[in-house]
Amino acid sequence: MNKTVLITGATAGFGRATAIKFAEHGYRCIITGRRKELLTELEHELRQTFNTEVLTLQFDVRKLEEIEKAIDSLKDEWKDIDVLVNNAGLAVGLNPIHEGVIDDWERMIDTNVKGVLYMTRIVAPLMVAKGKGHIINIGSIAGKETYPNGNVYCGSKFAVDAITKGIRIDLLTHGIKVTQIAPGAADTEFSLVRFKGDQERATHVYDGFIPLYAEDVAEVTYYVTTMPDHVNINDLVIMPTAQANATTIVRRGT
Repeated sequence: MNKTVLITGATAGFGRATAIKFAEHGYRCIITGRRKELLTELEHELRQTFNTEVLTLQFDVRKLEEIEKAIDSLKDEWKDIDVLVNNAGLAVGLNPIHEGVIDDWERMIDTNVKGVLYMTRIVAPLMVAKGKGHIINIGSIAGKETYPNGNVYCGSKFAVDAITKGIRIDLLTHGIKVTQIAPGAADTEFSLVRFKGDQERATHVYDGFIPLYAEDVAEVTYYVTTMPDHVNINDLVIMPTAQANATTIVRRGT
């Protein structure tokens, strides 16, 4: 039987590209997200293009009850999850701390931090029971260093960094690999969500340089699962060539 991957936030960006990459390599895919129509479109694409088995689960990673219900609904053969990709995450707003929007803060903390914790808490026992598995958390360069007005988003991704290290320690004796992938500037829905649908503002974030694309991150996400059993990639930072750190980007004009 082919291996099974579960990917959160599979409706767009890194998650969608990651589902395509794993399906390309023969994985059965459990794709999850909030937008049912996009999950259905992706399911159809994966089945038609790669002739692989696909299961869609519609839920919000911020809601533990929805996660529990979705995972409990899986038939036994689908509970044999080899890889969990905790991808669902977002940035909302770009305000200095004294002008922060509380609802933005709560959305980021609930999705980026609690979502990772909830999914890991529900799926990890399935891996522990069989003594193997791989948990991949999609972090960010914002979890390595802070930048102006990044405050809560950076804090949430610093939490992912720390949580990933803690998960690795706790699951070490159970033979489960744990990896964090921390991308830099990437042209996905990220900026559109951060700027609350302002397409023009979001587009200009990437002026003058070639950013990462979703497929780039999907490639390394799959790559870390290809190591021999005795090798684990703990932490992988991936950046555009034009970016040195969170705030230093060479822009050569549009």
